[in-house]
Amino acid sequence: MMSPMVRQPMTIEHALLGFLREKPLHGYEIHRRMSDPEGLGLVWRIKQSQLYALLGKLEESGYVTSEVETQGNRPPRKIYSLTGYGSSTFLDWVEDPVQHGREMRLNFMVKLFFAQMEGKAVVGRLVGKQRARCIQWLEMAEIPVEEGTKSFRSMIELFRTGQIEAMLVWLDQCETRFSQ
Repeated sequence: MMSPMVRQPMTIEHALLGFLREKPLHGYEIHRRMSDPEGLGLVWRIKQSQLYALLGKLEESGYVTSEVETQGNRPPRKIYSLTGYGSSTFLDWVEDPVQHGREMRLNFMVKLFFAQMEGKAVVGRLVGKQRARCIQWLEMAEIPVEEGTKSFRSMIELFRTGQIEAMLVWLDQCETRFSQ
């Protein structure tokens, strides 16, 4: 028999928690905010049906609660609120650096979006921790010893180190812009 595994929310679920930190919202409003072309809409798209399914899972897991709100002649709607457990889970997540370079494009961007909403101090801690993680990645990278090496592996390693170096430059820019 396999041991039970504690399921942690995914990035998209953390985003739902992040929107609920501001105030209780109904699913359509969360979807509208997630789709904002000046915000997270730049990073991903989510179908409304997927959003409602995720909200249901978050409620089952104790991260959010809901209340049905009547609307006169219109159908009732659920208003979702963040629980204490959901709030602490979100705050732990938002300051935790991503663990792999491939997570920078999506997961880190979402973290940065919500860190900015939390304030300069949170952005500073997230960026600082991510910078430290990137430096670890560089230290672990296999940099080809000979500059003349033309193997496919050496080219991949050069690409990876170049990406990490670019991430560090970008993180410096983030820190400068968000600290002003």
